[in-house]
Amino acid sequence: MRAYLASSIGVACTAALALPLALHPGPAHARAERTVAAGSTRSLPLRPLDSLDSLDSLVGGGTDRGVTAGRGDAAVERGVTASGVRPFSLVGVVWDRPTAELRGRAQVRTRAVGGAWSPWRELLPYGDEAPDPDSPELRGARAHGGTAPLWVGASDAVEARVRPEGAGSARADAGADARASDAGAEGAGAADLPSGLRLELIDPGEPPAPPEPDRAALRALPGHPAPTAGGGVPGAKPTVVGSPGRPSWGASGPSVNPSSPPTPSARPTTPRPSASASVTTTPPPSALDTDADADAETANAGAARYSAPRPGIVTRAGWGADEKIRETGHVYSKTVKVAFIHHTVTGNNYSCSQAPSVLRSIYRYHVKSLGWRDYGYNFTIDKCGKIYEGRSGGVTKAVRGAHTLGFNTNSMGIAVLGTFTSKKPSAKAVKAVAKLTAWKLGLFKRNPRGTTHLVSGGGNKYKKGASVKLHVIAGHRDGFATECPGKRLYEKLGSVRKTAARLQGR
Repeated sequence: MRAYLASSIGVACTAALALPLALHPGPAHARAERTVAAGSTRSLPLRPLDSLDSLDSLVGGGTDRGVTAGRGDAAVERGVTASGVRPFSLVGVVWDRPTAELRGRAQVRTRAVGGAWSPWRELLPYGDEAPDPDSPELRGARAHGGTAPLWVGASDAVEARVRPEGAGSARADAGADARASDAGAEGAGAADLPSGLRLELIDPGEPPAPPEPDRAALRALPGHPAPTAGGGVPGAKPTVVGSPGRPSWGASGPSVNPSSPPTPSARPTTPRPSASASVTTTPPPSALDTDADADAETANAGAARYSAPRPGIVTRAGWGADEKIRETGHVYSKTVKVAFIHHTVTGNNYSCSQAPSVLRSIYRYHVKSLGWRDYGYNFTIDKCGKIYEGRSGGVTKAVRGAHTLGFNTNSMGIAVLGTFTSKKPSAKAVKAVAKLTAWKLGLFKRNPRGTTHLVSGGGNKYKKGASVKLHVIAGHRDGFATECPGKRLYEKLGSVRKTAARLQGR
């Protein structure tokens, strides 16, 4: 459900309209609708397509024959179509077991609100961008498997199909009139599809309205106020972290970016990240207090010989994260040794002004559809080079994310919004990756041009327990056999390392 924010002088009040909720019951494949103020998620079961069914016949209700189907139906193509639904902007296919592999091809096409149908598009694999295999986040009852999400823009109709491997060539793109071939013949020798297949339709909701300034305080200001140390106007409450010389407000409180590096004699008020620290789901009070971020940064920058300026970072509040849907508390690693670079594979068809909506959609997909505790990546960067806070817990801290299966401990994940298999990332995005890695790795005394070792938690490239040598700034494919972060972004990592090192003064 979308939220509307109405403001009066100095006072903001929120009115939220809510409909009754129906939670997805899991294997029963029942249609579900989960709604919160900041957006909504709708689940549509994917049903077997037999020789008498077309996608058109699956509009609306009807019995899901997959509930009582035998083993043979697990190898039959499944699909769904729906029109006139509540507008949505992001789609993905999920299934029950997070460890189950989708041995098939998932495709969707959507109809823009008031517009035409899109061509069929692929939903790409996503099992490699996930919590570690032995983590409670992946082994919990809420966790599900799923494809990568796809940003489609505001749409009100959808068709989806999942075809098992070995079931023959894909059906011709003949739209709603296409007929499935004989189910029994196709099922022979075809791979089984995972149970509980369903299509997720994500509505990101409306962006948050900025709070109005205190007009009484503004009237009390002189006609020509002197600029502050950071060049800001007194009374304004920024949503971007990292503007030099002034406090910046995040989702949980302010943090301060010093305009110049502190002297080595500065006495820290919070412990510096170190290899001897322990991973905890219940960190000490100082670790949960975002007011301590500035002190932690001061301590780290003072201890390290090389450091870089803190870039501007849009907080979770700035992009409209609904803090009510994530799990409470945070999980921390001992340190940050590697920055893994990703692409979100959500497509490149978004404007920079839409980036917060894309983030809110991915966030809902990670939490509500895949069952993760929070947004998976630690940071995200859009095509205009704007940096966004990802998983909560403090931008200066070693927050454990869910981005590189087997290597989430002692690392951070930075995702560039888009798909960069064949398309080049923007120069602004690449520069932002360099700025962010230079600053964050500097807090943990890491050389962006160096190498280090991480212990694998298990994956398709390195077995569990293996000590793996990695670049301090690495691509996702360096730790897992995957195409991520895309060929065109991966080939930029050499220049990212060089620029980040220069920004650190190396």
